[in-house]
Amino acid sequence: MNKILIFGGSSSIGNTIFKELNPFYDLYATYFTKNKFRSNKRYVYYNLDNDPTILLEDFKPDIIISGLKGNFKNHLKYFEKIIDYCEINNSKLMFVSSSNVFDSFTNFPSYEEDKTFSRSLFGRFNIHIENKILRMKNKNWSINRSAMIFGKKSKRIAQIIESVSKNEAIEIFPNLIVNINSEQEFAKQLHYIISRKLNGIFHHGSKDLINHEELIKLIISLLKIKECNFKYVFTTNENRHLSLLSKKNKFPNHLNFDYESILSEIT
Repeated sequence: MNKILIFGGSSSIGNTIFKELNPFYDLYATYFTKNKFRSNKRYVYYNLDNDPTILLEDFKPDIIISGLKGNFKNHLKYFEKIIDYCEINNSKLMFVSSSNVFDSFTNFPSYEEDKTFSRSLFGRFNIHIENKILRMKNKNWSINRSAMIFGKKSKRIAQIIESVSKNEAIEIFPNLIVNINSEQEFAKQLHYIISRKLNGIFHHGSKDLINHEELIKLIISLLKIKECNFKYVFTTNENRHLSLLSKKNKFPNHLNFDYESILSEIT
């Protein structure tokens, strides 16, 4: 049985991945601030300031899933150690990336082998990590780029509810075209990649696209919010894309979903 270690397993996404994989693998995960995981013998404390090598040598994982967030400088040092371990031990590295690696491209959806280019700090950081992985000596890795995540417990839904409760305006980008994802679907797709021993770049998002204004107003309706304020943010006069579609590494039909099925999870 493969031994898997999830770095960032206490986040909402990380914990969803843990629940999906736990019945099938020898699974462990890390936590940092959420002490409720302290009593779980499958969770171990990890601080991004620390060298992960000791943890890796203790657990000797066959597969490492990295979804940590934190200080960029410490993150780079952490990834150098993770990559060294994977190359020496031929362990599989699965990096959770995002659509932000394409946030400077506007005219079309982005596919797996398209050139990455970003103006945002977060997007450039993800590109930097992706490039390190692409230069690995072995090919035992996957880069898993996710579209914007919406779900019952997702940060984006929580932010909308909080804004409404504080009578603050919800930002809408009228010319932005996106696709979306959920934690549950993302976890299922990662499970598929692991079980089929697949490598490469994968795009995780709904198979259809939606305008950001339409998306937010649909979510407001599903949450049964009757009154709220909107702030329209125009970054361009033309339509622009922040969407991920698959051309090379496609998932089977039962793991292809539309945005309506994602939004149904929040009701």
